[in-house]
Amino acid sequence: MKKLLIVFGLLSLVVVGALNINVNNTYDYLRLHIRANSNSVVDQNVKYEVKDMITNFLTPYLANVNSKESAIDVVENLKPVLINKSQKILKDNGFNYSVNVKVNNEYFPARSYDNVTLDAGYYDAVIIELGEADGDNWWCVMYPPLCFVNKNQNTMQINFKSKIIEWFGSIFG
Repeated sequence: MKKLLIVFGLLSLVVVGALNINVNNTYDYLRLHIRANSNSVVDQNVKYEVKDMITNFLTPYLANVNSKESAIDVVENLKPVLINKSQKILKDNGFNYSVNVKVNNEYFPARSYDNVTLDAGYYDAVIIELGEADGDNWWCVMYPPLCFVNKNQNTMQINFKSKIIEWFGSIFG
């Protein structure tokens, strides 16, 4: 009985420690930010057109990536295509400002996406700047794929699991 209490005490410490781990340490995130030229209605609207094209275009390319580095490689390889497709949308809407696509490590404030909250801090991000990039941005998480999922699958929800909690539940549940 004494051994069981010691094991239970140690497991309790491990479980409490596991529950207090910051999610940002669990996953290596790659964010996507599309920054509008300005906050004018037309600039914000064209930002959403670019967002739709970017997410639809990249989804099949990012479907099977297994790391943030792989996702960055995909974007780097497709950067000229992303710029050309974005510039076409701008041109089709009567805009002549530039598009810049870069991968950068930048500071971001705390943000929530569905049921995941990313703490404030420095994150690697794919930044798409439209024109002056002085307007509000649209953002999501590219890796793990919170915004890049197959629309035909019900995979939007990502569940974080703990093997320790599952094991603990199987013993006492």
